Amino acid sequence: MEQPILNEHNKLEFSPAHTAEHLLNATMVKMFGCPRSRNAHVEKKKSKCDYVLAEEPTAGQVAQIEARVNEAISSGLDVTIEFMSREAAASVVDLSKLPGEASDTIRIVRIGDYDVCACIGAHVSNTSEIGECKVISHSYADGIWRLRWKVCYYISA
Repeated sequence: MEQPILNEHNKLEFSPAHTAEHLLNATMVKMFGCPRSRNAHVEKKKSKCDYVLAEEPTAGQVAQIEARVNEAISSGLDVTIEFMSREAAASVVDLSKLPGEASDTIRIVRIGDYDVCACIGAHVSNTSEIGECKVISHSYADGIWRLRWKVCYYISA
């Protein structure tokens, strides 16, 4: 199959952290019914995501978010990619963050049955390649909950 022409992508993501961000977003949607992160900065050393929430999550909820993301990571979920028309994609994922000039062919990333979204970034092929997700800190102001996190690797001798 010929590779479809997609939008230019101006960043090379660190694929384990970028894939973990997808799992984090899916977890937030499932737990709080909120939209995916409205603003994200995902890097190798540390990352942050902002979520629109009516109130700050409790310490117990923060621990549960971390546990659920790590459970998904350790489940060894396959990450698959498919291409579809914008019209078909609209019935599968939210396209509201897509730029107006986005191509008619949309790249859909699925992480097992845990998450699906439109994305042109780099991803691992299986969640077992991610490592562990650790919450570093979080803060809440004006209806925005900012979560700072990182992926950790353990190299055995």
